[in-house]
Amino acid sequence: MTRRNATGPLRRLLWSRETARPTPHGRFWTYALPLGLLALAGLGLAAGAYLSENRYLDGLWIGVIAVGSVLPVALTLRLPLLAWRLGFLMLFLGSIQTGPYEPWPWNTVQILGFLVVLGRLAIVEDSGLTIWATTLSLIPVFLYAPDANAWGAAVLLIAIAALGDIVSRRRRTRALLAEKEELTELERAKRAVLEERTRIAREMHDVVAHHMSMIAVRAETAPYRVGDLSDPAKEELATIAGAAREALTDMRRLLGVLRSSSAAPDGDAPLAPQPGLADVDDLVASARAAGVDVSYSASGLPRPVDNSVSVGAPVDNEIHGGGEPDRVPTLGGAAAELAAYRILQEALANASRHAPDAPVTIDAHGHHDRLELTVRNRLTVPVPDTTSRGHGLNGMRERAELLGGTLTAGPEDDHFVVRASLPLTTPGEQP
Repeated sequence: MTRRNATGPLRRLLWSRETARPTPHGRFWTYALPLGLLALAGLGLAAGAYLSENRYLDGLWIGVIAVGSVLPVALTLRLPLLAWRLGFLMLFLGSIQTGPYEPWPWNTVQILGFLVVLGRLAIVEDSGLTIWATTLSLIPVFLYAPDANAWGAAVLLIAIAALGDIVSRRRRTRALLAEKEELTELERAKRAVLEERTRIAREMHDVVAHHMSMIAVRAETAPYRVGDLSDPAKEELATIAGAAREALTDMRRLLGVLRSSSAAPDGDAPLAPQPGLADVDDLVASARAAGVDVSYSASGLPRPVDNSVSVGAPVDNEIHGGGEPDRVPTLGGAAAELAAYRILQEALANASRHAPDAPVTIDAHGHHDRLELTVRNRLTVPVPDTTSRGHGLNGMRERAELLGGTLTAGPEDDHFVVRASLPLTTPGEQP
């Protein structure tokens, strides 16, 4: 494993495929790139003139060495590995037919260009690769220039590689610090959300739950405190007490979810079962017991074996096809079934609040890819202005949109109609 870690940068340096880096953008680079290419062309011509004056080479070799002296610099911005490979090869080719009066076996343009390429490689690559590149670069220095202060050239190469590596380490450190700071901000935001959930749970427990408990207690004790109540009145008070107790149960479940989420934000806290489509009949029966004239029809929904309603008229389950009911895929998990139940619950509550004496019809139809809900109630009073509506309609709409569905609500003729379309699969999941 250690050997592989040591030779991995060498393999990447010599023959691994390189992905081109993006071209720099900005006003500076708009002018710097063409001017830099023009300068490199001029330096290439100067290198060719130097070679023609000091070496006995034909024009082809002079052109190859002159181009090879500046081409790695042109490539190093986007392909630093390829630039170093070409520059390293030119350290061998560029020393051909060195003249007797040349202090170095390479022309000045080639030397300066290779220093630029090595520095750029050290800045953008890791330390292991930089060490291998610097070590290999020293080989032609001691091979072709042993008498031309090779040790001084070696020190210069090592110094440039070390400076580039320092710059690279500083850049990586800043990137890690920025990433850590971003994660810290996310943790702070997450903690703030959890604290807000805890505060909401505390307020609901201390205020709302207390008043709901008082409603239930007063409704249960009213027959003993008031006296001389008729049987219908006692039944109505018992119904109110039962509804308050159910609301308290739902609230305790919600408080448990909020507090469990605060204690275990990763979602591994156990949650109590939530109401779904199988509980719609009980919801309709409760509304009928409260005096709301509700008719409910359903088709294509997964139904339990025994699902009769004990209070009020029987539910009209319209199952198409006869025999076994049509069954559709489970509605995108428990969250979607809960959304359907809550939408119907809020629609019934609005109908009983704004038109208590008007009939309400609920139609639920399951299709291959969606569930469609329609709630109609006849208007007995003018529809309030949309700007003065409470949170109920907004909450229903948000529940539908979170699942990738839609919800519309508004007057149609002499009815107020709520239409919801919920996908049978969550967004991004195949039906």
